[in-house]
Amino acid sequence: MLDSEAEFEVAARRHRRELHVHCYRMVGNFEEAEDLVQETFARAWNRRDTLERREWLRAWLYRIATNACLDAIKRDGRRVPSLASFGDVPWLQPYPDQLLEEVAPADEEPDAALVARETIELAFLAAIQLLPARQRAVLVLREVLDWPARDVAEHLDMGVAAVNSALQRARATLREHLPHDRREDWTARETTETEARLLAGYIATHESGDSAAALAMVTEDIRITMPPHPMAFQGIDALRPLLARAHESGMGEWRLLPTRANRHPAAACYLRAPGDDRFRAFKLDVLRVRGDKIAEFTTFSGRLIPAFGLPEVLPEQGA
Repeated sequence: MLDSEAEFEVAARRHRRELHVHCYRMVGNFEEAEDLVQETFARAWNRRDTLERREWLRAWLYRIATNACLDAIKRDGRRVPSLASFGDVPWLQPYPDQLLEEVAPADEEPDAALVARETIELAFLAAIQLLPARQRAVLVLREVLDWPARDVAEHLDMGVAAVNSALQRARATLREHLPHDRREDWTARETTETEARLLAGYIATHESGDSAAALAMVTEDIRITMPPHPMAFQGIDALRPLLARAHESGMGEWRLLPTRANRHPAAACYLRAPGDDRFRAFKLDVLRVRGDKIAEFTTFSGRLIPAFGLPEVLPEQGA
């Protein structure tokens, strides 16, 4: 048992990052996942007398966190009816790769299922927003956390047969909506030399305004989305005016820093607007690479750039 608030705080906080990743997978939103973790800890403290054995703390916290997510999904109606692009999931936010290294306490190895499976990619996160709340929970608990069906059934107050049925329906939905090359293979991939080269090229062309070089790095069917905005742009012809607009004289000057989000290469983009003397966080671009070209740009608000360990305002050069 965990009788004192201080004792409970120390024990529960050891699992904070993995619970945050779990909530993020469930709802697809970094900031909402933060709120749900706090809600989980509040509920856990209020129900601490229901924890029968200390060694059951982790599973007990997961149950509370999952129920908090289910309540939030049902309350907010966070389910998309169809998925043509990430623009159909306006609440979708990126997750900093560096925070995935904090999933386990400092004295423990990270759970491979939490940090090595590609179920943190944007494509997966967007696809599971199609699932009903309980079906989503079954998928995450069974496929990501690798919990036995009997344990999932107990945690969700379902029968084992119902859990297995929900999992099969969830898998069928993912096969239909995940990219063709990821429908069956969810194993982790390390950063490739190609990804690193393309990210460096993307940063260089964005800063210089070299549209021709930028277009040479992308696939013919390049897709651009900008959650929470609903629009999606497809193909090189749609990309050209976006590149031109980003470098209009009235827009300002760009500086980009490399990072990673959701196991993808990404760039934190800073803009120095006309009349300003500082580069300020403006947007975060997440790149998906296919073969030796960039197949997709997903542009998010720059609001989460500090979560990537990067500044909101770049220091003056030479300072």
